[in-house]
Amino acid sequence: MRVLFTVIPEKTIFLSMVPLAWALRTAGHEVRFATQPSFAPTVTQAGLTAVPVGRNSDVFRVARMAPEELEAARAGLHAPWDAAEDPSKAEWEAMANGYYDAVERGHKPENFPLINGLVEFARHWQPDLVVWDPLTYAGPIAAQAVGAAHARILFGADVFGVAREHFLRLKAGRPEGERTDPMADWLGGYARKYGGEFSEEMVTGHFTIDQFPRSLQIEAGGLDYLRMQFVAYNGPASVPKWLWAEPEKPRIALTMGLTATDLFDGYAISTQGVLDALGDLDIELVATLADDEKARLGKVPDNVRILPFVPLHALAPTCSAVVHHAGPGTLGTVARHGVPQLSIPYSFDEPLLARKLTEHGAGLELPHTGATGPAVRDQVLRLLDEPGFRTRAVDLRDELLALPSPNALVPRLVELAARHRTR
Repeated sequence: MRVLFTVIPEKTIFLSMVPLAWALRTAGHEVRFATQPSFAPTVTQAGLTAVPVGRNSDVFRVARMAPEELEAARAGLHAPWDAAEDPSKAEWEAMANGYYDAVERGHKPENFPLINGLVEFARHWQPDLVVWDPLTYAGPIAAQAVGAAHARILFGADVFGVAREHFLRLKAGRPEGERTDPMADWLGGYARKYGGEFSEEMVTGHFTIDQFPRSLQIEAGGLDYLRMQFVAYNGPASVPKWLWAEPEKPRIALTMGLTATDLFDGYAISTQGVLDALGDLDIELVATLADDEKARLGKVPDNVRILPFVPLHALAPTCSAVVHHAGPGTLGTVARHGVPQLSIPYSFDEPLLARKLTEHGAGLELPHTGATGPAVRDQVLRLLDEPGFRTRAVDLRDELLALPSPNALVPRLVELAARHRTR
């Protein structure tokens, strides 16, 4: 069959989609990856076939504002997804305003540059299945325009589906004339433009591919979840020689992710403070730091190795613990190897994932506002000294590895595509 993937130009989201795209390709299916022209080299670098569509745009312009401008922008932004983590926030006015902001300030600028070009290509290529991430609504618009089946592939917690479930419940309880729905209005306009009508599947897909084990996930009732094993892809990488040998001391990794420096104004913790606090421990600390962050450092302790990048799927198995920001890709990669984790979440679904990991017993968490050097030191020592964390981390690894691999999922995708496509 023909499978069309599409994604907004955000690297960490794209990386989470690559293993499934390659599983379909190696099973003999035709695979294309449609995205903005400027992002095509990232796709081809992963060995996949890119289709440049639409025009380029800086969808993360707000994230790159000066710090004072960014705080002002955030202060005026409502987020409907907050209700997914805290159901007490599922109130009609807040969620309706949140969806309005999400559409006007997020989904429209993210997707508008893609939509017409993606529909044009879909009409030409006639895919059987369209796979899209939860931010790329150009995917279901194009799928519906050509009668293809389509699926969301989650890159983290399903805050989108759960928030939508809360919203629809609240909407059903409103008087007939007060059931405003910015998502339905926006997607419905495109559906009619291309000869169809809005359906709720345009928001959540015919089905959802979930890469996280159930103990780390939240789910919306009524959605068809297709679970798949998280497989790490960190992009082009080579394994340095120092990683060939077993570490002589307990190895701790510190990584705060790509997004902190690519999109925001640096890390949410004091890197220097953390290095200083861990500097006198009998450990080896491997810190992956962006060049800008490294330039801010003063003295680097003798037990610290600083690198701009090392493939986490190669580093994590050698570690006794990993300190990170609770980004889904980082957390999932470490979870595959049964390593205890200290999460320092900052935004979006990171606090939810950090809490889920802690509740499972496979790690600990600190709010970024309280992640001082001494606090991080205390938590790292607990992860090293208390064997229960390693036991639960291994349990989490086993739960993850029990899920179908991307390759094993392919026959099911073929079946579902045949069931849902309408041409």
